Amino acid sequence: MISDSTPTPTHTGSCHCGRIAFEVHGTIDSALACNCSICSRKGSLLWFVPRASLELKTPEDAASTYLFNKHVIRHRFCPVCGIHPYGEGVDPKGNAMAAINLRCIDGIDLAAIPTQHFDGKSL
Repeated sequence: MISDSTPTPTHTGSCHCGRIAFEVHGTIDSALACNCSICSRKGSLLWFVPRASLELKTPEDAASTYLFNKHVIRHRFCPVCGIHPYGEGVDPKGNAMAAINLRCIDGIDLAAIPTQHFDGKSL
């Protein structure tokens, strides 16, 4: 049996003021730009990972939560600086997921990440 010894990349990120800080484990291979009412206003570029891949470095209660529409996604944001670093929900199979705002990840080249456009406005 051959083992893949390549370590999983770890990325750090935060809101603007640092009240919400995190690490996320995984390879950033794509981004999603959604045009729904909230994503278009926030300007988020989303990367979806299993929720277990997101490790908060600050207390969970440092983030506020915004729910709208069907209340299935917990949009997490900083009550101090207003930045939305991530959201939480479940995938169609019921697995806990996190939607990481790539604009909050340190030291990445957003232009190099393939971006898929999603028509959330029409849903």
